[in-house]
Amino acid sequence: MIDKNLLRLLGKNKKYIFYTVALMVLGLFANLTITASLCYAIHLALHYAEQGGGPVIFLPPAIGAAAGILLRYISTRLVGNLRDLLGRRAKKDLRQQVYDKIVRLGVRSTDGMSMAGLTQVSMEGVEQLDLYYSSYIPQFFYAMLAPFILFGITVGIDWRVAVVLLCCVPLIPASIIAVSKYAKRIFAKYWGKYTSMGDSFLDSVQGLKELKIFEADEAQHGKMNESAENFRKITMKVLVMQLASTTIMDLVAYGGAGAGIAFAVMGVADGRLSPVSALFLILVAVDFFLPLRAFGSAFHVAMNGASAGKKILSLLSQPDPEWGTETVEDTELALTDVCFSYDGRRQVLKNVSMTLPRRGMTAIVGESGCGKSTVVNMLFGAFRQQSGSVTVGGKPLSSLSREAYYDKLAVVSYNTYVFNATVRENFLLAAGTVSDEQIYDALEQVNLAEFIRSSGGLDKVITEDAANISGGQKQRLALAVALVSDKAIYVFDEATSNIDIESEAIIMRNVKALSEKKAVIVISHRLANVTPADLIYYMEAGEVKETGTHAALMAADGGYAALYTAQKALEEGYRSAGTVEVNV
Repeated sequence: MIDKNLLRLLGKNKKYIFYTVALMVLGLFANLTITASLCYAIHLALHYAEQGGGPVIFLPPAIGAAAGILLRYISTRLVGNLRDLLGRRAKKDLRQQVYDKIVRLGVRSTDGMSMAGLTQVSMEGVEQLDLYYSSYIPQFFYAMLAPFILFGITVGIDWRVAVVLLCCVPLIPASIIAVSKYAKRIFAKYWGKYTSMGDSFLDSVQGLKELKIFEADEAQHGKMNESAENFRKITMKVLVMQLASTTIMDLVAYGGAGAGIAFAVMGVADGRLSPVSALFLILVAVDFFLPLRAFGSAFHVAMNGASAGKKILSLLSQPDPEWGTETVEDTELALTDVCFSYDGRRQVLKNVSMTLPRRGMTAIVGESGCGKSTVVNMLFGAFRQQSGSVTVGGKPLSSLSREAYYDKLAVVSYNTYVFNATVRENFLLAAGTVSDEQIYDALEQVNLAEFIRSSGGLDKVITEDAANISGGQKQRLALAVALVSDKAIYVFDEATSNIDIESEAIIMRNVKALSEKKAVIVISHRLANVTPADLIYYMEAGEVKETGTHAALMAADGGYAALYTAQKALEEGYRSAGTVEVNV
């Protein structure tokens, strides 16, 4: 009933479970003290009625009851405080572990987990585990201890009653075990439906514009309703299961207590027990079952938390990318006979070899699906090759410190993220000491300075997902931020795909100027952008087919020349038709 892997996540916080259980046991003894004092007072009252005596004889049980009440109050308060402390620390540590894992994974995606699922697991999943750690686990250990403590106390009064009560206690965990297998399946489906509904909602919101344009919002609405209905049904199954198991546990608990009470009454009738002793056993009988009854109630919450915990464990168990500790002394990049496959079957890269010098502009081109972006992912460590080598200054990429390597690297792609902050704050993320003049200089290089000046200046706030600027302006801003970072290696992956021709020309001139001092790697579908490159790698179907300058490749009249000629003819056709040019 305890998942060792989830318990291991607690780390040093496990000590609070021990403290909590110890205080719960102390509270049990306080309850027994109160019950014993009450029974003793009744015994003294009977004795006082028969033989006489002053009220002073009630002082010992009164002191005992007061001490028990005080002890019970203190232990209850401390248990509550410790559970709260355990829950808060467990949540804090779990969120830190999840965050650290995502940071270690870096630019890798979280396999098999969507953004909505990742958000739900890291937020609500951790909340569910809070209850698992703070309520379920302490109650489990206490429920295992309490019946044996009570048995040890009551067996000296009447072993028959004690044995009957102890024998009935296991019926509660037996009923829990009976429903646990079914419960695990239900809760696994519950979290699956929950994340599915979240995915559907997030997907619909993000694609709302497209849904409206294609008049598909009604159909998507139907899918969301179906997803919500499936979640409602599984939630109802969870509630039915909880109510049914709760009813079973109540029958077992009160039935067992009733059996113990019956034996105590029979003991009085047989003259084996005094009425006061029987009263103590009757009052204590319920305490045999209450801890396990409370444990049973926490069980369903725990199953929900455990299901969320398994998803967290799945995330935490993903292998980290291999990184070392060596520094970067030379920034020449090289791929040698690199092979890579996403699924282990189809080769995306086939014996790819490239040398990317520490200065100069190198272009990687080819049609969609040829492997250009996969090469980029190799260069910044998102994927690791199945064979061959990726080196930086002659050192294997996996031997370098990630911090040391990323300190030399800047990547600008068609979907580079711009943060919900001011323009200045976005630049300060890349270079903490950048001045306003340097920022405007970078904005001039991407033809964005005038727009920023006229729309609020550097204090202009970029909203979430850069919704208050155009796609092209977003890309130019991301490019400008990269330029001020002053890295040794710049990778531009379709960085001008949403930018107008005039701005594109300005940017490519600045990129070429940058390559005189830095290593610049350009990945582009539009071959007109890479004609000034010092070296061009032309790829087809995951292989490097041609290498050389633009002039040399055109003279070779191969695949590159055919693609360039086709694109140029298409663009000239757009111009002659008076159509605004688009990147192809």
